[in-house]
Amino acid sequence: MLQAVAVPVIGSVCHVFMNGLNQVQVYGVEKLHDAVLRRPKGKPLITVSNHVASMDDPLVLSALLPRHVLLDAQNLRWTLCASDRCFANPVTSAFFRSVKVLPVSRGDGIYQKGMDAAISKLNQGGWVHIFPEGSRSRDGGKTMGSSKRGVGRLVLDADNIPMVVPFVHSGMQDIMPIGASIPRIGNTVTVVIGDPIYFDDLLNSEGAKHVSRGKLYDAVSSRIGHRLSELKVQVDKLAQVTRSQNLPARNTDRAAVILQHVDWESFGMGNLTPSEDDGSPQQETEIQLAAPPHTQEPRPADWSYRVGFSREGGFASRMRSFMDQSELMGFAARGIFMNRRVQETSPSGSGVGPLKAWRRYLEANVLPQWN
Repeated sequence: MLQAVAVPVIGSVCHVFMNGLNQVQVYGVEKLHDAVLRRPKGKPLITVSNHVASMDDPLVLSALLPRHVLLDAQNLRWTLCASDRCFANPVTSAFFRSVKVLPVSRGDGIYQKGMDAAISKLNQGGWVHIFPEGSRSRDGGKTMGSSKRGVGRLVLDADNIPMVVPFVHSGMQDIMPIGASIPRIGNTVTVVIGDPIYFDDLLNSEGAKHVSRGKLYDAVSSRIGHRLSELKVQVDKLAQVTRSQNLPARNTDRAAVILQHVDWESFGMGNLTPSEDDGSPQQETEIQLAAPPHTQEPRPADWSYRVGFSREGGFASRMRSFMDQSELMGFAARGIFMNRRVQETSPSGSGVGPLKAWRRYLEANVLPQWN
């Protein structure tokens, strides 16, 4: 009864946390859904992934599954956890058992009760998720460790060879950094799910009969590790592209928030941020400029800009005409940050004030256009 309640509740909370308070980009999710929902009846399933943060499971897995699947506790995954971490006292032991976690003891090898229990779940047609590295990444997911022999035993010692689906993720190091106890929000996790891994060539070869069981375990775990490494290269490239695309938008939003808190009246300027309530009429004048041929390259004949004059005749409306608004916001934000850093590191009175920064910028970029 406890398992039937705890698994759906925690899974649903994690699903909302990952897809609502963070962003998850998944490539190949249909491969996992096919394995979980449409594999032959009685066919065991093993999912393998890299291990970056302490909450990779359940956060990542819950983000990959439809919500109706998370409500079916009986068909959701089993996983393994070190007994000294998850089963250190009766309270944590009861909790982790209720969310389908099996205890394994560090240093007891691959022939122990926890591994036997995982194989038993596979023999019942169940789903087991395992981290082949055996422990979390030491460098925040930058590199992956080698796959341990234990995953090879799970594959080979089950009554029926399980379907093995690999996936690799990047970004959990931002949600659960090393040493953090509470997951963070506002981050992006990228997941790449690979094709199922098959071992028929290893098991059906003539030489397999004369190879020790241990070497077969190593061959299976090596293949899994190699496939995870290939996916790691892919996910790192995709995550890098995602970060480069998100960074400008975040900086612009941050600049907009900063500008809303700046007292522009102290600069003799109106508010530079757009407002729906700003209904002050503006009069626009079209001015044609001809650049001197000896100082600047000739501009097209139709090149022009607009100068808007506000009702108060302030300078802010004229500033808008010379530069794109996002560029203006970015400059203002950089000026504020630079001025703050100078004030923190320089003697009193030695920093460059906001007015002086604006004057320098106008002299260098705006005023020459009038000459």
